[in-house]
Amino acid sequence: MASTPTRLPQSLLPMQSGLEVLRFAALLAEQGEGPLDAEDIGLGTDALQTGDLDKVPPGEVWRELYRGLMAARPSAMLRALQASGALLVILPEVAALFGVPQIAEGQSEVDVGNHTLRALDEAAASGAPFEVRFALLTMNVGKSDSPPEHLPVHYRHAERGQPRIEAIAGRFGVPDSCRDLALLTLAECDRIHRISPVRAGPVASLLHRVEAFSNPQRFNWLMQVTSCDYRAYGGGVDGVYPKVALLDTALKVCVELGDGAHGGAADEIQAARAIAIAQAFRSQRWSNEAQ
Repeated sequence: MASTPTRLPQSLLPMQSGLEVLRFAALLAEQGEGPLDAEDIGLGTDALQTGDLDKVPPGEVWRELYRGLMAARPSAMLRALQASGALLVILPEVAALFGVPQIAEGQSEVDVGNHTLRALDEAAASGAPFEVRFALLTMNVGKSDSPPEHLPVHYRHAERGQPRIEAIAGRFGVPDSCRDLALLTLAECDRIHRISPVRAGPVASLLHRVEAFSNPQRFNWLMQVTSCDYRAYGGGVDGVYPKVALLDTALKVCVELGDGAHGGAADEIQAARAIAIAQAFRSQRWSNEAQ
């Protein structure tokens, strides 16, 4: 049976200002399940006039964005803002992603903007913290102007994305924890998607690079980001993302190994970790093949 479209209280419509359009969009995100009502979207978003949002202080804009991103369906807010033209004003870096193609493993090309919305909804479904949602919102902002001759591949998008993420964080006064995770995601997410159980050395290097041992909370957030990104591409919705499972195994054996057993020299520690990871991956593979 088809679900009934979500309707909003008529007292909220029509919108009269840029701030009210933002509030309307955030409220859409809080409606949860069910398709959006096209009439309500039109009443809310058509009211936006040129210059309306320029009058809204960044702090008030961010309050509504935060509210919508932390709601049950962040995509509803962003679709409404995109339809009204508000997204182009307040988050032009994200608005520019719609219509940009990208290769998706095992399937046809995907639209980067739509993929971002799916990833945010995955984060909401899993109850992810705001740091994870901000990283998913911004991780692809360097892909909007990839050279046309390279599409649907996005070479060097991280170089273009870094100043844009920093600009968004600065514009809205985003907490350092959000900015730092977003920048780490930009640098490492693609590498995590490419890790292999037959290459233990790069896995050991990645764990060291992302400070998995000294900053376990941020490492856990990074794993949540990559899992939501994976599921947004159509990956498995149940269980753990296989690449995250590999990294969890690698981290566990490295922690058990400790740093003092090999004199504490950085290169010796990394070599020992790579050996331990290779052994763990090999044992895991044999165990799976025996089942």
